Amino acid sequence: MRMPIRAIFAATLALTAVSCTDDAPPKPASGGADPSAARAPQAGGMIEVVVKYLGQPVVETLEINKDVGACGTDKQLQKFAVGPDHGLRDAVVALAGWKGEPTVRTGPRPTLDQKRCEFHPRVLAMMPGELDILNSDGILHNIHTSSQANAPINKAQPRFRKVITESFDEPERIRVRCDVHSWMEGWIVVLPHPYFGVTDYSGGTKIQNVPPGKHTIEVWYPALGSHRREVAVKDGQTSTVTFEIKG
Repeated sequence: MRMPIRAIFAATLALTAVSCTDDAPPKPASGGADPSAARAPQAGGMIEVVVKYLGQPVVETLEINKDVGACGTDKQLQKFAVGPDHGLRDAVVALAGWKGEPTVRTGPRPTLDQKRCEFHPRVLAMMPGELDILNSDGILHNIHTSSQANAPINKAQPRFRKVITESFDEPERIRVRCDVHSWMEGWIVVLPHPYFGVTDYSGGTKIQNVPPGKHTIEVWYPALGSHRREVAVKDGQTSTVTFEIKG
């Protein structure tokens, strides 16, 4: 029996309605925000920290007479790495006295490189676990750490040993030097949680996903010691803290 034209038209409309319902919601236009993402819950808040050094920068020029092909002929040794607008680079910023749940480190191992006979980065912050120590210079280096909670290291790293992997399992600040090149000095700062950062040349860093509440922010720099400030953090919001440290 042939279906009437009116019935065929109604059936077509019903199928079209079902098809539109099953499709994913349309994507926002280019440059627009996804409304569902805007409503997504935030994982804590963010702390923006700016560290400024108000003293006089100290720079020493050291003439190099060893491995000049890899190291260069001189080094500018900065006691205070100060950038534009008094920003202090290489300051470690972290939550002090954290008593939250233990956190397991994820992601790739951090790396400490020896390049142009300098440590890169000069100050490295990490959670407990393994660290890859690289030798990008193609010459002999010697890793020598000074520590108490972690076993000290004193190992030669010749040019053919491109990577040495070491474990630092206890929180502490560890001085690292190269016995072959006496001017080489760096720091490894092991922290028991992921709420930390190291300032760039502007003196700034950000700590993401901080649990809401009142916290103590600690700034540490090798030549300036520790400084602390209180900060309140709210879900989905950014708190700003500025440290101005005099020499």
